[in-house]
Amino acid sequence: MIVRNHNDLTSRYEALSTGDVYIGNLPSTPLKTVLLIDMMERGIRCIPSPLARILNTSKTAQTEILAGWMIPGTCVIYRRADLIEVANQYSEDGIGTVVTKQDRMHCGHGIKRWESVESLYNVVSMLPSAYPFVLQPYLERFTDVRVIIVGDFMEAYTRVNPNNFRQNLSAGGTSRPFSLSEAMKAFCRAVMARGGFPFAHLDLQIIDETTGYLSEIALNGGIAGALVDRKELDRKKQTLLEEAARASL
Repeated sequence: MIVRNHNDLTSRYEALSTGDVYIGNLPSTPLKTVLLIDMMERGIRCIPSPLARILNTSKTAQTEILAGWMIPGTCVIYRRADLIEVANQYSEDGIGTVVTKQDRMHCGHGIKRWESVESLYNVVSMLPSAYPFVLQPYLERFTDVRVIIVGDFMEAYTRVNPNNFRQNLSAGGTSRPFSLSEAMKAFCRAVMARGGFPFAHLDLQIIDETTGYLSEIALNGGIAGALVDRKELDRKKQTLLEEAARASL
């Protein structure tokens, strides 16, 4: 059986069994993870994968799983002791300016730049509610690229904002098409495979044709700078989900 939306999942939940497939969305509630675990335990397959669904909503979770593709030194800070430890390491490595990313915030609203880990510590050590968050070295020069991948479809475009380091188009940036190198295409596919993403919107910080870092990944995201329109993109995603679900039965 293929279940395609949350209402049907709710009404049929107890009747589902090993081999059934769910391809609909799940509401972002504290019980989301519980449902995903329960379905995994019962052999009910989720597409996108449970891992992708969790990573989709959490920058800290993405960092824990995908840090190997991010800027070296990127980590999750859970408490003041973590920050002190990282401050020592960053100092030893000669890292000054840093960036923090607040979990579960979008459109660049949770991204902040700090002159040093010490200046960051002076603020967040007084705010217990600030944890957890992502910490990483600040890159001075790179090309900010949004990549959209659905099956064989791939589109990339740059985002540039000379007045705001966040680059996001929602913060006033501009965009233009970007040609990804084969190395960066393979990079994107590797990230998606590790996170169990059947399709994705990836934000990359590209240094050159062979070097780039993952900033964030999502199952869905803005397409303001893309040539593909939302209706067509959603159709591609749904077609991919349906094909993957049928193939798994």
